[in-house]
Amino acid sequence: MAGNAPASVPPPGVPSGASAGSPVPPVGPPLHLPTGAPPAPPAAPPVVPPAAPPAELPEEYTPTARDLPVIERGRTDTLIDSPAVVPVPEPAQEPDAPEGMGPLYVVGDVHGYYDELREALAVEGLIDADGNWAAGNARLWFLGDFTDRGPDGIGVIDLVMQLSAEAAAAGGYCKALMGNHELLLLGAKRFGDTPVQSGAGTASFQAAWLLNGGQKTDMDRLEDHHLQWMARLDAVMEEDGHLLVHSDTTAYLEYGDSIEAVNDTVHDVLTRSDADEVWDLFRKFTKRFAFRDEAGSDAVRELLDAYGGDRVVHGHSPIPYLLGEVGTEDGESDAIAVDGPHVYADGLAIAMDGGITMAGKLLVVQLPLAG
Repeated sequence: MAGNAPASVPPPGVPSGASAGSPVPPVGPPLHLPTGAPPAPPAAPPVVPPAAPPAELPEEYTPTARDLPVIERGRTDTLIDSPAVVPVPEPAQEPDAPEGMGPLYVVGDVHGYYDELREALAVEGLIDADGNWAAGNARLWFLGDFTDRGPDGIGVIDLVMQLSAEAAAAGGYCKALMGNHELLLLGAKRFGDTPVQSGAGTASFQAAWLLNGGQKTDMDRLEDHHLQWMARLDAVMEEDGHLLVHSDTTAYLEYGDSIEAVNDTVHDVLTRSDADEVWDLFRKFTKRFAFRDEAGSDAVRELLDAYGGDRVVHGHSPIPYLLGEVGTEDGESDAIAVDGPHVYADGLAIAMDGGITMAGKLLVVQLPLAG
């Protein structure tokens, strides 16, 4: 398998990818990239509540962590039914899979929710009760963001690495893409408090990682083989007409005009290990919402024209945010319950982040989807 790779930023309140004149639903308080000394690691419980935004943000700022409110898991008062939710589509008639290969599955953002991941994989018959691969020659893709915010990011990475070996032995495969949080964790480990050039002023990977829900337990358990695995992840892949990416952005086009070129460029950046260069990659891959508004289908077609495929499948932006419906901290909410992927942009894009950090659902779905 080829291995698997973040952002520029809109003005406050205007999501990345939205045109200046387009109506933009509220997206909540953005994360600020700190200046000065990094904050102390978050205390237990491991999920970090959103902080107030800074008074002013430069035009280049890209929101990444604090724009996603973290809702205490188990609460149901923040979710209501909404007709805007796209029902879980049933798999359409399957196209011909590569010779000798089984059905194709994708997994949205996990963010350290190890138990929920095992439960979701077991429901689809991909693992057994002991957490071992049970799907024979099936194919499984993770769309990135394995760590941060949730309690056991390293456990999630270990499970994905284990399933990769077991699936290959069974005639299938389990592969993964690089999310912006993999870049963030790599940067925090490699560069720590080293200052980097940021549109929001002097910043560091360590400070940004903590503000993005970085967990001390993950950093303490992070070993060389985890770092090597993350650094080799690809950023883009195509399977059965599905263009798989982590982020709903066209920033991938800045790194190459083919899938191979993008992945090679990302790997080269990480190999050179220049803090500013990796930071720029991280910032670009935190962009979001490029496919959501009136010009969204055009943005999707840009990627499809460059890299192939009939649909883009992505994580990164929680589905409630794509629908413009978010909750509040006082329990009153116009947020929605997410039961399955969101098909949008004239049917050309499939969003897979069910909002696990927002009391949502960790999505594991068989492709293709109908509709």
